[in-house]
Amino acid sequence: MAELILFGTGHEAAVAQYYFDCDSNHRVAAFTVDGDRMTGSTLLNRPVVAFEEVAEAFPPDRYKMHVPIAYTRVNKLRAEKYHAAKVMGYELVTYISSKATVWADLQIGDNGFVAEKVVIQPYARIGNDVVINPGSHIGHHTVVMDHCFLSVNVTILGAVTVEPYCMFGGNATVRNLITVARESVVGAGAIVLRDTQERGVYAAYPARLLNKTSDTLEKF
Repeated sequence: MAELILFGTGHEAAVAQYYFDCDSNHRVAAFTVDGDRMTGSTLLNRPVVAFEEVAEAFPPDRYKMHVPIAYTRVNKLRAEKYHAAKVMGYELVTYISSKATVWADLQIGDNGFVAEKVVIQPYARIGNDVVINPGSHIGHHTVVMDHCFLSVNVTILGAVTVEPYCMFGGNATVRNLITVARESVVGAGAIVLRDTQERGVYAAYPARLLNKTSDTLEKF
């Protein structure tokens, strides 16, 4: 069992602590955050240490790290802290839920997060620092490059190339055999049927309010 430091003190860090402690070979020993962002000295009965001092308090030859930041600045904040931790000498740990469906030869980088009910099909490859939330599907021969974020129930079909720093909202769908260009944002419920543009933002049509109320609907 390896002891682990988590970067952050928000909801993402608390959720990551639960997953790691309950469903991995790692135990969370402490949290770390930039010194000017500290609001307390403990979280979930564990110490919180300024990031500037973490290597002294929890040296990288004895502890590993995971950076569970969401998609802030199209994943660039998480990438910055990921690289800073590596410069300090930390090994960045990947979590794969025991309730995910993956194959033994899956190629996946460090600081990854694969939640429950995720399906990653054969020949798919996942880069470094990729977050895949519950219920998402990665099709065969698809490549998801570094520093991407998939929200819940994202479906990416076969032989798709997802370039770095992409973000997908809940229930987004990407058809097969296309490229999602670098830093694309695919909003919740959006369906992508052709290659995206670099830094493009793609949104689904929002729900329409009809000129009727629920009490007037026919009963089934």
